[in-house]
This record gives sequence, C-alpha cells and structure tokens, in this order.
Amino acid sequence: MITLDFTNMMSEAAGSNGLSAEDINSLKHRLKKIHSDIVSRQLPELFFLDLPDQDEDEINAVADSVKNHSDYFLLLGIGGSALGARTVLDALKPFYNLKNSPKIFIYDNVDPNTLASILSIIDLKKTTVNVVTKSGGTVETMASFLILRNALKKVHKDAYSRWIIATTDPEKGILRDIAVREGFRTLPVPAEVSGRFSVLSAVGLLPASVAGINIKGLLKGAKDMFIKCSEEDVWKNPAYMCGALMYLMGQKKNISVLIPYSDRLKAFSEWYCQLWAESLGKDNRGQTPYPSKGVTDQHSQLQLWMQGPKDKVMTFIGIEDYGADISLHNEDIKSLDYLRNHCLGELIKAEQEATELALVKAGIPNMRLNVPLLDSYYLGQLFLFFELVTAVTGFLYGINPFNQPGVEEGKNLTYGIMDREGYEDKKQEVLDYREKIKESKYKI
Repeated sequence: MITLDFTNMMSEAAGSNGLSAEDINSLKHRLKKIHSDIVSRQLPELFFLDLPDQDEDEINAVADSVKNHSDYFLLLGIGGSALGARTVLDALKPFYNLKNSPKIFIYDNVDPNTLASILSIIDLKKTTVNVVTKSGGTVETMASFLILRNALKKVHKDAYSRWIIATTDPEKGILRDIAVREGFRTLPVPAEVSGRFSVLSAVGLLPASVAGINIKGLLKGAKDMFIKCSEEDVWKNPAYMCGALMYLMGQKKNISVLIPYSDRLKAFSEWYCQLWAESLGKDNRGQTPYPSKGVTDQHSQLQLWMQGPKDKVMTFIGIEDYGADISLHNEDIKSLDYLRNHCLGELIKAEQEATELALVKAGIPNMRLNVPLLDSYYLGQLFLFFELVTAVTGFLYGINPFNQPGVEEGKNLTYGIMDREGYEDKKQEVLDYREKIKESKYKI
C-alpha cells in the first residue's frame, strides 16, 4: 500500500513552522462529523467513492472495438474531461504513440493551430472521436466536436456516427440528446460525479483501456485505498491526516507544491492542481497549487522554496521501485569517481531525500507519499487518495468542494461574446468593457 510519512510536518522536525499532535487532535470532533457524512454519502457528489465498484466490461468492450477498427483515437475534452486521461497515459504508457496503435491524441483547448496539427497527422477514415463532456454544454469541447463531426461526415457520409463515442450524462444534456438522435455510441458520466473527480469513470477509463492499460487494476487500487481510509481515527487514516495537515497548514501557508519524483507523474501534478484549486478556492479560502517535478525543479524552483517567502507546504511523491534502472560506470574520470558503482535509481532517491532534509532544516514543512511501484494498481490508489484528501480538506474549510461557482461568470461572458441566445446582457457587459479599454489612457 501507499503510505504517508508526515514526520517533517511536525514541530519536532520543522520547529515553529510545524504542527503539534494537539493541533491535529483539535480537529477530531469535526473529522468525526465529516467521517459520518462520508459514510452516509451526505452529498451526492461523494459518489466518486463508489466508482471503484463499477463493472468495467462495457468500457473494455467499447475499447476493444476501437482497437479493432481504428488507427487513431482522438479525445475531445477540457479540464477534468481530459486531464485524467492524460495523467493515466503518461503514468502507465509513456511515449505511447511512438510504439503503439491506435495512436491517441487529446485535444483539450481551442487553440486552432493545435487542432490543425492533429488533423494533419491523423487519417479521419480510421479515427474514432471520443467527445467528453457531462453536460454537453462545455463550449470548448462542443466547438471542437462540431469541427470533427463535419469532417467525419465528409469522409464517412451517413456512416459517420459509427466513429463517434459520446461520454456524457446518462440521461440528459445537449450531447446526450445529439448522441441519441444521431446514433453515437455512448458511455455514462455518473450524474453525481464532478468532472475533476471523474478520472475513474469512463472519462479516464476508456482512453486507458484503448491504450491497453489494466483498468481493473486502477479500480482495485482505488478500492483498497478507500478501505484503508475508512477509519474514523485521524491517526489511522492517511487521507484524513493529510486533509487535516493541509487544512492546518493552509492557515499560514497559501501555496501547495506537489513534487513527484518521476517523469511519469508530471501530468499527475497538473491533474492535482485542478482538483485542489477548483475544489477549495472559494470564500477567500484555499491554497494555490503548484505542479512540480523532481529532480528537474530542484534546478529551477528550489532556490525559491528554500530562501523565498515561507508560504509553501511541500508534498513529495517518492517511488520505491522504478521498474527499471541503469548502472553508472566510470573507470577514468577521477572527478566523477564518486558515481562509480551507483545507479540512476539511487541518485534520484538521494536527490529526493536531500531536498526533504534541506527544506526541513530551513524550517519548511514537507511530507511524503511512498509509492511501492508505479503501475495501474498504485496509480488508482493515488487518484482516490488525493480525491478524498481534497473532499476532507474542503469540509474542514466549511465549503462545498464539489461546485465551482467562480468559473461560471467567465463561461457566461464567453457565451455573450459568441452571441448565445439568453446571454444578451453579458454581451452588453463585454461591449461596455471594450469601450472602456478603448478609451483607457493606460496604454503605451
């Protein structure tokens, strides 16, 4: 199992910047209520905890069909509809497209150059398009969907719908209506699951299965992690403990840096950033998440962490077994003799340990998740762990970690700019804003 080591978060190690057992115990009463709410699924969005129990047969069947008939698989999504899939692929199938088929592309923006580049590479006659949006109203995803739908129509004529898979709400929404009307294959995003908590649904599992990843292992890992995190006692529950630590640290540290010591988990740190920021950034609360990667960012960020503002809490992810290693041989360069008879696995672990120690010596709290091996089972554990930590931290803040009201205004103004019916007032706001900018004297 993945384990949490929070030694360097405590005052015995980090001095006055650390926490005491009394600090943690002061949250026991609140955590007892949170535990009760989680067990009873007090909020419907806690359904993400039940995703590990799903039957993956339908997802695997759709994936097998894609693998049997397609040379390319193009996912259209944004935010949680794309980050999870990218995270799974990068972690478990690095450099996938260089040696595997179907080639998988993820288009998670509306940058026209990116989509044009993808379209210049793929053969639409042999491409399955997976449109991922629970509501079907995500403007970026639906814009790219319109482009691909029209392109597939030109290539496949009346048979175009066979090449589109809609991953969306099981009963309602714009994309569900289109899929039913036009005959797309569909996979459900459970209505209770928020996008950033959806990686262990068809949203992340379909592209994972297309890539040949063992999705049963992902779900089994998540299930086992939830079982481990089912204790009410914070001192026995790593997710509750991590949530308590982040909440307490959040009173004085407003930046959360996640540092996985693995190239394969760089995308995971970006997935974490959406999860943490969108869930907790409400009512003037929350921490700014920062995605990092060891050892690389020791050479770009460590100076700031060590001697910059003391406003950060650091979370390391260490890998015990990298699954491969390369020995260092040196017979004739005396200045590099200290590396002889060592290997890269030793070096990356030494760098991580040295960074942890240097930080705590500087009074900067940090903790570490120890991951035995980076495979589907342990990646599933990581996903469930951080999702539960995020929910617990949000409950400690007294906020709903599953909504995102701050995102809506930008969406509504975009609808106004694009002349969507019903958003004429937002269109006027934009026109007024443009006029102010035009008349502004603060331009050079």
